[in-house]
Amino acid sequence: MTQRAKTEAGGRERATEPDHRGLSAAEVAERVAGGEVNDVPVRSSRSTADIVRSNVFTRFNAIIGVLFVIILIVGPIQDGLFGFVIVANTGIGIIQELRAKKTLDSLAVIGESRPTVRRDGAAAEIPTSEVVLGDVIELGPGDKVIVDGEVLESDGLEIDESLLTGEADPVVKQPGEKVMSGSFVVAGGGAFTATKVGREAYAAQLAEEASRFTLVHSELRTGISQILKYVTWMMVPTAVGLILSHLFTLNMAGDEAVRRMVAGIVPMIPEGLVLLTSVAFAIGVVRLGRKKCLVQELPAIEGLARVDVVCLDKTGTLTEGGMDVSDLRPLGGTDEDRIEQVLGALGASDPRPNASLQAIIDAYPARDGWRSTDALPFSSARKYSGAALEGPDGEQTTWLLGAPDVLLPSGDDALFEVDDLNAQGLRVLLLARAERGLHDADVADHVRPTALVVLEQRLRPDAMDTLRYFADQGVQAKVISGDNAVSVGAVAGKLGMPGADAPVDARKLPADPDDMGKVLEEGAVFGRVTPQQKRDMVGALQKRGHIVAMTGDGVNDVLALKDADIGVSMGAGSEATKAVAQIVLLNNSFATLPSVVAEGRRVIGNITRVATLFLTKTVYSVLLAILVACCQIPYPYLPRHLTLLSTLTIGVPAFFLALAPNKERAKPHFVRRVMRYAVPSGLITGLAAFATYLLARSHYSGPDALPAETSAATLTLFLSAMWVLAIIARPYTWWRVGLVLAMGLGFLIVLVVPWLQNFFDLKLVGTTMPWAAVGIAAAAAILLEVAWRIIGRRFPA
Repeated sequence: MTQRAKTEAGGRERATEPDHRGLSAAEVAERVAGGEVNDVPVRSSRSTADIVRSNVFTRFNAIIGVLFVIILIVGPIQDGLFGFVIVANTGIGIIQELRAKKTLDSLAVIGESRPTVRRDGAAAEIPTSEVVLGDVIELGPGDKVIVDGEVLESDGLEIDESLLTGEADPVVKQPGEKVMSGSFVVAGGGAFTATKVGREAYAAQLAEEASRFTLVHSELRTGISQILKYVTWMMVPTAVGLILSHLFTLNMAGDEAVRRMVAGIVPMIPEGLVLLTSVAFAIGVVRLGRKKCLVQELPAIEGLARVDVVCLDKTGTLTEGGMDVSDLRPLGGTDEDRIEQVLGALGASDPRPNASLQAIIDAYPARDGWRSTDALPFSSARKYSGAALEGPDGEQTTWLLGAPDVLLPSGDDALFEVDDLNAQGLRVLLLARAERGLHDADVADHVRPTALVVLEQRLRPDAMDTLRYFADQGVQAKVISGDNAVSVGAVAGKLGMPGADAPVDARKLPADPDDMGKVLEEGAVFGRVTPQQKRDMVGALQKRGHIVAMTGDGVNDVLALKDADIGVSMGAGSEATKAVAQIVLLNNSFATLPSVVAEGRRVIGNITRVATLFLTKTVYSVLLAILVACCQIPYPYLPRHLTLLSTLTIGVPAFFLALAPNKERAKPHFVRRVMRYAVPSGLITGLAAFATYLLARSHYSGPDALPAETSAATLTLFLSAMWVLAIIARPYTWWRVGLVLAMGLGFLIVLVVPWLQNFFDLKLVGTTMPWAAVGIAAAAAILLEVAWRIIGRRFPA
């Protein structure tokens, strides 16, 4: 027998002497000294070394590093400013990720599982990392098996190993049988001894791979990687063409040819785009961490922002965990006092009562003289629990407590009364006396109904506002519960949820995924859903093109959480749900979800904005390099010019825009949406700059003509790029307008301060060509406005 409640002499007292006392303090110390400890690192983030390595050793840092070294050799230093910008960017990325790591690590400690371990005959909760070989670990519903072991005690112990083996049905475990780490308890209780700990445990490798920074699918990351791949392919032939053109066709000096080649290559690299994506995610983690939201996989922030269907478990999500008994209705003339005695004995028979049974325990304490001789733990699959009881008079009886519509045949008179109560949003359990043995497969058949236990659920005060938020954002909410459909619909109706007046009994759902998906799209409330059905429902919605999030806190939610695009668990939920979820709400507040959605939308919307800036620069850089090579003329810019322009029109403003508030709905096809604006913007900007350059070449002459030509072309390129920034900064707010004006002021200062003119080699000569440069830039601005309007109408996102 496990260390569970005993009811002899009527008390609901815990056994003080378990069958297996566990290790002694000396044995624990000996195993710790021998290294037999469960030391698998449960990480909430990458290590500091990983963060530094991933930010420093990147493909583009390597390319820019080589170009920077080349410029240091040929000089002057102002043409190598882009190297210092990369150092600053990398430093910012490292600092922000370390901040995120600190937040994640502190939250992970709060949410860390603490198994109950017996030592010296006493049970205590300890951190997972302190479990040693040979420890006796107790198990109850929802507990995760943290190490491999052998069952010592079983009290109807049922373990789900589907996350490891793919087998959907729970396995009943008897003493002597093996249990594997990574599985979890769905019913019953027991204890096992740890036979493999640390990295030797079955799921240790899985745990390593599933560390907190593992990546769910991220369209942002995938899209940016795709863009960078194309840029890499373009850089090599462009570099070769530029260097050959300057050396052999134009007979330019080697150092000058190298500088012009570097100037053509560096702006093609959208290096800051990768940085800003990482920074935006990292800052999102920090912001959500302040609201006690643990994001176990960073792109989950993005994923939840793309979700269009949220499947909600009623208990623990829309309602608070606790319940109260509001009424007891005897059936068939049964004595109410005897019913209360039986309920008290049933409550005392379960060492780990769920919320419903706890409410009964609180209302009906155990009476003297009752003893439990056997127990059947509650299972969400069968929808009832039971116990074999011996009363004060020695009579042996078997009782079941569970869903009335499961235990009673269709059309039973009691079900009409149950329907009335369910319609009021009340939860109803049936107490019934069984004629068969407790472990008989047909124990629930032909039971004798004895009483209806009416429970009142506590609605979460923030649930209504959260449901309204999702409705306003165009996200469909589906309540999926194991409770009676009418009762669930009544609860959802109290919260003002659309479709709550037409609840669907999941037992009548079609098995075919396509047919099921149609019903799911039409309905909003589903009751009597089994754990396997929850999983099937998630799959059916995904098959119809929906991005699905699943919330839950109970062990019956694990399979659906695992299969959903984004799994969200409550911090007070079972260890199994927290293990498979990408997001854990440590404050147990459903109202935190809108914050996660908003954070994801901020990241996606802002990165899409700034990506257009970066890729506009890439497009016009490629175009200018091709035009210069084809026309056999010198590249118009030095690296210092493009470093200045990139800083003022992209680098500084992109950093602020990437972190700004943004409530725009997340939209798919990131690469397509960015390139449809970046390509025409880059072409218009590049052609405007090249037109000014050609005009300046015909206007200026003499040995100092090239610097004058470069200055005029730089002015057009800056003004055109600034107009792209002005378009992207819309809709305007005071700080966005101020940001654009500040960047323009920065360039003006460079043009009027003598030492900055010399440093950047920028000096406008005369008045005719500078005003022509401004005029060409104005024409480019008009073309940009027209192009953006046409694209917006013909190719909507």
